[in-house]
Amino acid sequence: MTEHIDPSQPSTEDQITLRSPAELADALPYLMGFHPDDSVVLVALHGGRGRFGGRLRLGIPSSPEEWPDVAGQLAECLVTGSEKRGSRPEGVIVFLCQDPHGGESGQDVMERLRPLAQRLRTACGELDVPVLEALCISDRRFWSYCCPDVRCCPAEGAQLALPGTSVMAAAATYAGIQVRGSLREMEARLAPLTSPAMAAQEGALDAATAELVPRILGGVGRETVCGETLDLVKRLLVRFADVPASGSPRATDVLDDALVTDEEAAAIILGLQDRTTRDRAAEWMEGPEAEPALRVWRAMARRCVGVYGDHAAPPLTLAGWVAWSSGDEPAARVALGMALRADPDYLFAKLLHQGANEGLDPELLRRCLRQERTGRAEDRRERPPGQAPGRPRGGTRPVRSAGRSRSRSRNRNRARRRTGPRGARSGG
Repeated sequence: MTEHIDPSQPSTEDQITLRSPAELADALPYLMGFHPDDSVVLVALHGGRGRFGGRLRLGIPSSPEEWPDVAGQLAECLVTGSEKRGSRPEGVIVFLCQDPHGGESGQDVMERLRPLAQRLRTACGELDVPVLEALCISDRRFWSYCCPDVRCCPAEGAQLALPGTSVMAAAATYAGIQVRGSLREMEARLAPLTSPAMAAQEGALDAATAELVPRILGGVGRETVCGETLDLVKRLLVRFADVPASGSPRATDVLDDALVTDEEAAAIILGLQDRTTRDRAAEWMEGPEAEPALRVWRAMARRCVGVYGDHAAPPLTLAGWVAWSSGDEPAARVALGMALRADPDYLFAKLLHQGANEGLDPELLRRCLRQERTGRAEDRRERPPGQAPGRPRGGTRPVRSAGRSRSRSRNRNRARRRTGPRGARSGG
């Protein structure tokens, strides 16, 4: 439900002091790494000088009936999470970010969200952690729910600083911190394509399901399908590496989509539903392999169209893993959060999301994956000619035959996901 961000602690040098609601509002994208549109953000403050600590982000619930429970959960999660990392917050900053819709003005949004801001202030206060400032950001303006001074926080709202002109922007540029656009833009890079041509992609997924699922679930052909899937991914990595990304993120994604046929995408998406195949694919995580791998996984996630939306969990998780391994934690959290929306029970995404949120070093997992790759290479060298390799470790994430069986209920599909071949439990 939430994204808990535990940033690295700032050094004692080059610290920035934010003195007003305007400077706090301008700093938010740099604190998060992106513009958190349609979001509730809570930021913990520590010590007498209010040092920034952990951060929580959640999409604003559309129903006000959910706000009391959500406010209590967010406050408790922020406080307990901060305590686990060493210290209880001295205060909290609340941000409510949502642009107008349906003929609203920014001021209308602010008033509509006022009860949510009050719920958050009350929930934090009940935990003896005061909300020192609560801001609504909408339509390039901000309002304070706490500051009564109309000179800095007028009733009509105050204009945000132009991008790149605030003191925080200058400090972030000096430190090499980038803002990757809005959350909506980041998610769009991973969302299923919606063009009319995607009907052909869904047809290719139907055909791949009919051909590959019996082989994977039958066990006998599982290792062969794994090898075929990984060989195809290798070819795409070379293809993508030969066509460097250029221009805007949108232009890069359009370019990447043109590099993959419907049949190739379908074969990879279905192959990745097998846990062993997915784990092997996770080994493309660093060095010159990382950048084309991230582009490939994004492209695969975009091809999970129609009834195959929940098949996006493996490529989204791999995209999150490569981003985290490459040091891009905001992009990693976005991808992993989308993977858990596609399949809330997907274990690999849960573990990576928890690791990124708790500030773990991805090198621990990289080391394990390197050892797996080295072990397989040694096994191939030592195996006598003609001897078949041992049965792969791990289980199979069951593959749903979605295409021609679309009338099946969603509950039945989800029940099948929890059972592997011959009744074995499936792993995420």
